Amino acid sequence: MRAPDSIDSQDDAAQAPDLARTDVRFVLVEPSHCGNIGAAARAIQTMGFEQLSVVAPREPDYRASADATALAANAGPVLRDSRAHPTLEQALQGVNLAFAMTGYAREFGPPHRPLRESASQAAAWLRQERGAVAFVFGTERTGLTNRDVLRCHFSCAIPADARFGSLNLAQAVQVAAYEMRCALSLPQPPAAPAADRATVERRERLFEALEQALIEIGFHDPQRPRHMMARLRSLFARAELSPEEVDLWLGICAAIIKPKRLRAGRKRSGA
Repeated sequence: MRAPDSIDSQDDAAQAPDLARTDVRFVLVEPSHCGNIGAAARAIQTMGFEQLSVVAPREPDYRASADATALAANAGPVLRDSRAHPTLEQALQGVNLAFAMTGYAREFGPPHRPLRESASQAAAWLRQERGAVAFVFGTERTGLTNRDVLRCHFSCAIPADARFGSLNLAQAVQVAAYEMRCALSLPQPPAAPAADRATVERRERLFEALEQALIEIGFHDPQRPRHMMARLRSLFARAELSPEEVDLWLGICAAIIKPKRLRAGRKRSGA
C-alpha cells in the first residue's frame, strides 16, 4: 500500500535509463532530524537513485527511527542501505566531482553555479565515465560550513525566491535529484572528452602537504592563518587540477618538507 500523501508521476521519456546504476551520491552532513533522512531517501528513490550517505547524524541509529521509516515510505531499502560516516572526507571517498549545495557563493569558496548547470555538468561527467558524482547538503538550521564547502569542487544553488529562499532538507534533495534525472534522461550530443579531475581525498592530501610545506618555509603561520588555506583552496578549485597535476604539487611539497626536516634533525643531533 502506498503512502496516503503520495502523488503518481509520469515519466516523460518512453524508457528512462536505469539511473540507480549511475554513480550519483547524495550526502547529508550532520542532519538533526531522522524524519528528514527518511524523506531524503524517498526523494532520491522517486527520481531513480539509491546512494544515500549520512555524515555524523545526531541520532546514530537513524535507520531504526519511526520518523525515518514512516517518511521513507516505500524507499525503505534506500534508508536501510544508506551509509553512515563520521566525517565528510570519508563520505566523499572515491568521488571525482562534488557539488556543495549552498544558496550563495562563499568568499573563498569554489566556483558557484546554478543547480541545473551543475546537473548538466555532472551528467556529462558520468556519460564519459569520469568517476562518481556527489551532491552535499548541510544541516537543517545552518547549512554547510565554509570548511565543508571547500572540500567540494563546485558549489551550486537552487534558484528559489529571494524573499523566502529556505527549503526543507528533503525538499532540496528532491530538487537536486530531479535535476539530475532530467540531465541524465535528455539525449545529449557527443561531447569532447573532459579532463580527469583529482578525487576529493587526493585533493585533501595535497592541501595537507601544501600547508605543511608553507609552514616549513615560514610563509604560513597556523596560529595567524589570515585565510591562507581557504584562499589556496579556492584557487585550486578554479584550476580543476588533474590527478597528474596534484601529483606534481605533492612532489613539490615533498621536496620542500623533506630537506627542512633533515636539516632540523641534524641540528638536534649536533651533526
